[in-house]
Amino acid sequence: MNDTLTAAATSAGDTGTVRLEIAGPIARLTFDRPRAHNAMTWHMYEEMAQACALLATKADTVRVAVLRGAGGKAFVAGTSIDQFRAFVDGEDGIAYEAKVEGFIGALERLPMPTVAVVEGLAVGGGMVICNVCDFRVATPGARFGIPIARTLGNCLSAANLRRLTQTLGLPVVKRMLLAAELMPAESLPAGYVSVVAPEALDAHVNAMCTRIASQAPVTMRVTKEALRRLGDDLDPEDGDLVRAAYGSADFQEGVDAFTSKRPPVWRGV
Repeated sequence: MNDTLTAAATSAGDTGTVRLEIAGPIARLTFDRPRAHNAMTWHMYEEMAQACALLATKADTVRVAVLRGAGGKAFVAGTSIDQFRAFVDGEDGIAYEAKVEGFIGALERLPMPTVAVVEGLAVGGGMVICNVCDFRVATPGARFGIPIARTLGNCLSAANLRRLTQTLGLPVVKRMLLAAELMPAESLPAGYVSVVAPEALDAHVNAMCTRIASQAPVTMRVTKEALRRLGDDLDPEDGDLVRAAYGSADFQEGVDAFTSKRPPVWRGV
């Protein structure tokens, strides 16, 4: 079986695309906007959600899903800055985080194991996407992080902070968010990501998928859901914090500076 989900009028242009291909028990999602390091547009988020919705109906046949960025230089480099230009106050931030949570939650709840293949960058929204995958494989020197304290001046939702601290630990998350570090794959906690030489990457991923696909699907499905539920009720109220960040003058300055390719001038308001 080979299914393809894409937008006919759009390739890797301004809005990008997310391609879904299913061959036997393995599904492959490709974030395809390489000229922008696969930064996510709303169109791409929507296509990712459509792909997840389709995969959720195929638990009986699809055993594993692989996520990868096109071009070989980035997994996903955050959310396209154009998505933020129309924001006027903190309520826009609340709406944005809620919408993105719907997309991320759909990926997290997929019934089959997911594998993120990272070449180059996984930053911002890309870090969030690869973090909710069950496994991560990266090439040497691939960098992970969420440098919004240096770039945009916005914030993450409590749900994504919870996910990150569960997988990486609080000290690493603080380095990523408060110090705005982009951390090489080799420096991340043991077990978080497997580092594989570029020439061996495809063979490693294929062997990993073959192994996963051979295992009991019901066991994998119920175990994934049980693990997800362990932290599902731990998200505190964060509306006031999201409003404060997205409603700040610093956020507007961050968006303008990023677009203008100049250093932001933070005022703390």
